[in-house]
Amino acid sequence: MRGIRKTIGVGLMGGYILALAGCAHFPGGLAPSSTPLEGRKYTVLGRTEGADNYVLLFCVLPVTGANTIRRAMDRACAKAGGDALIDVTVESHSEFWILFARYVTTVEGTAIRFNK
Repeated sequence: MRGIRKTIGVGLMGGYILALAGCAHFPGGLAPSSTPLEGRKYTVLGRTEGADNYVLLFCVLPVTGANTIRRAMDRACAKAGGDALIDVTVESHSEFWILFARYVTTVEGTAIRFNK
């Protein structure tokens, strides 16, 4: 009987720990471009992606700076050596672990460079 109680206790403790972990995915948005293109000629550089994240220790104490779409977009442009993005999509997801939480924003698009 004592062994059964111990097994049930360990099982409940494991279930509780798993309940503290998880993730969620959130759709963001779509945009034709990250800057106005009217009357400007550009060269298409190709698909690119950039991300920014925010980490909280014990799901409360901030460890990193803010999570912004602008920073994720700038990273995507810089990665491809472009000036702007077209066909832009933004998504975010959250990860909740026992000791920390992480919020991630991802920007995908086609990098372009404006002609001079």
